[in-house]
Amino acid sequence: MEKVLRDGFIYMSQNKTLNSLAKKYGLRFGASRFVAGEDFKASVPTIRELNAKGLSVTVDHLGEFIKTVEEANTNRDEIMRAIEIMAEEQLDAYMSLKLTSLGFDISDELIEDNMRQILTVAQRVGVFVAIDMEDEQRCEKTLELFKKLKSEFDGLGTVIQSYLYRSEDDINHLAPLKPNLRIVKGAYKEPATVAFPEKEDVDHNYVKLVKLHLANGNYASIATHDDHMIDAIIEHVKENNIPLDQFEFQMLYGIRVERQLELVRQGYKVRVYVPYGRDWYGYFMRRLAERPANVAFVLKGMVKK
Repeated sequence: MEKVLRDGFIYMSQNKTLNSLAKKYGLRFGASRFVAGEDFKASVPTIRELNAKGLSVTVDHLGEFIKTVEEANTNRDEIMRAIEIMAEEQLDAYMSLKLTSLGFDISDELIEDNMRQILTVAQRVGVFVAIDMEDEQRCEKTLELFKKLKSEFDGLGTVIQSYLYRSEDDINHLAPLKPNLRIVKGAYKEPATVAFPEKEDVDHNYVKLVKLHLANGNYASIATHDDHMIDAIIEHVKENNIPLDQFEFQMLYGIRVERQLELVRQGYKVRVYVPYGRDWYGYFMRRLAERPANVAFVLKGMVKK
């Protein structure tokens, strides 16, 4: 049943008609639990509140699969302004972004130019930027662009997905760059030719990839809500005397809040992934796909409305 729900939500996340309706009617029906606001300024109080609790933040400007240069450039300008506000407001936060929101599917020249403009601003004001990973067909090109830009801008990281067979090789190939990598399970529907179809294999590979990345001496952003994997990583870092400043745990805004605070009390760095923007629908559906239990929160929101 859980697999059926997951596949259904992933399918819905890609429905353009539903996405358009979501933009029209705003953050309703429970989405505000997971999305901080429709613009960055509206999200600043949420970030401040999280910082006050000892939680760092990664801000995600929502948006993907745009079709025009105008849309790409609008998103670029929004991201640059958000980065400047982070610095001005002295927020403990950095920026995550999706390449498809900046012209990745339009032209190589457009995406490189937009990324360089963003990274130039980020470097000037001292804000880190992470490139989110999208579906597998864009993985190779994303990593090639990351490697190219990392040679020019140090404050840049990206994401590795444990459900892909290729990820172990990717981590080893990236290791000489000393990258900050966020390790995630993966939230797109992929064929068994490129991704592990069984959850237990994805979970096993996840822990394996985190250990490999740490063993390479690089910074790991461990993005999971799974207690078994969190406990496995904590045991591993203690046994291998891995310093606390070589890794952090990352969790999504609105999910497992008490666990986030518990880890902070135990002395671990925790970063909360805080999305904002009008183009929230695809992100929201994938969160439901990852954890169908979140549907209960949506239904509660609908009743309250």
